[in-house]
Amino acid sequence: MFRGSITALITPFADGAVDEKAFSSFVEWQIKEGSHGLVPMGTTGESPTVSHEEHRRVIEICVDVADRRVPVIAGAGSNSTDEAISLTKFAEDIGADAVLSVVPYYNKPTQEGLFQHFSAIARSTALPIILYSVPGRTVVDLSVDTIARLRDAHANIVGIKDATASMEKASLERSKLGPDFILLSGEDMTALGFMAHGGHGCISVTSNVAPKLCAQFQNACMQGNYAAALMLQDKLVPLHKSLFLENNPGGVKYVASKLGLCRNEFRLPVVPISESNEKAIDLALSHAGIVPN
Repeated sequence: MFRGSITALITPFADGAVDEKAFSSFVEWQIKEGSHGLVPMGTTGESPTVSHEEHRRVIEICVDVADRRVPVIAGAGSNSTDEAISLTKFAEDIGADAVLSVVPYYNKPTQEGLFQHFSAIARSTALPIILYSVPGRTVVDLSVDTIARLRDAHANIVGIKDATASMEKASLERSKLGPDFILLSGEDMTALGFMAHGGHGCISVTSNVAPKLCAQFQNACMQGNYAAALMLQDKLVPLHKSLFLENNPGGVKYVASKLGLCRNEFRLPVVPISESNEKAIDLALSHAGIVPN
């Protein structure tokens, strides 16, 4: 169910507020372009700077618009266990298909703390839980042994979004957790290697603005056609790189605004990217064959 190109959705803003109309249209466009799944309210959705009410509303819109056509994995993590449980219960009540639960950031828990944190969340819901390891943002990483311990203790912990960009860890995860535990890359540039190491898909930033290409790339990988996947990777590499020349989602929202999908508007401390990096992204868009309206 949780396979292929899964978009870590941006959250459109207009005059300081969530642009619900633009977001609804964006979700519909993602589905029509072939995305295999959607993640509202991840880091790319600027979850740290939306209110709890806005967070819940964005998930609700995504679930309503998707209407079971593709799975919705709701961002429901926090560095507060109680807050993560509250967001998880809301996602279950509103009809999400799963939740994405990030390693707690800033408070740097031990592996035992991580086990207890995710165990408390797992006990609070019947929804499938995708763990989210992104040490570049959280400092602490989930060890493979802790992931296995969580999987063994809780049947609804079904996978991980691994944003370490480590092919070694991808192989160790598959070796320890088996082929049925869902392994999703959280890093577009290395998704090809991740899939070759036994991954099942990618929770992607680039697919916000190149959903068709990213879906085609994942389809090729899932079919074992790595020659076709490599050709698509060649088209996408400059875009993968340039979208992260500054902080995410600065680059991807710039492109989304060029495509007429939303405004190039953010919540502080995120700001628009520089003109020089806009030009680099423009070249990458041209290389990928993406032409703004």
